[in-house]
Amino acid sequence: MKYRLIQKRNPQDPEGPRKYYANPVNIGKMDIRSLAREIADRSSLTRGDIENVLTNLVEVLPTFLKLGMSIQLGDFGTLRLSISGEGASTPKTFNASMIKKVRVIFTPGPQLRNALANVSFEEFELLAVDEAETTDESGS
Repeated sequence: MKYRLIQKRNPQDPEGPRKYYANPVNIGKMDIRSLAREIADRSSLTRGDIENVLTNLVEVLPTFLKLGMSIQLGDFGTLRLSISGEGASTPKTFNASMIKKVRVIFTPGPQLRNALANVSFEEFELLAVDEAETTDESGS
């Protein structure tokens, strides 16, 4: 996996020194059709069959997540909803409008976690333009 270094401030110490952190490099996106083609090459199902299953999965997931269910997808992992918002001083003063954000939480299953345990990392070569932008941002 390729990464590049990004200079960031510590949000808990904004006046402190900036440090460099690894940031993954996204080399592109794989759409559902391409993913279905890759899976079809490994199975007896057609690309269309697999694409249909994946499309239907995406369509039915929200129904069960909104009911409060966790969706366990075998060794792939589990999906569940999380909510965040404003707090109230007492239960009586809380109302649902204080909930501001709903997020989908994905927890990888053991097989996926193990498959990613041995990722090797390689620094992405920065272009001269990127280096000039980094220098300008740091004020040097």
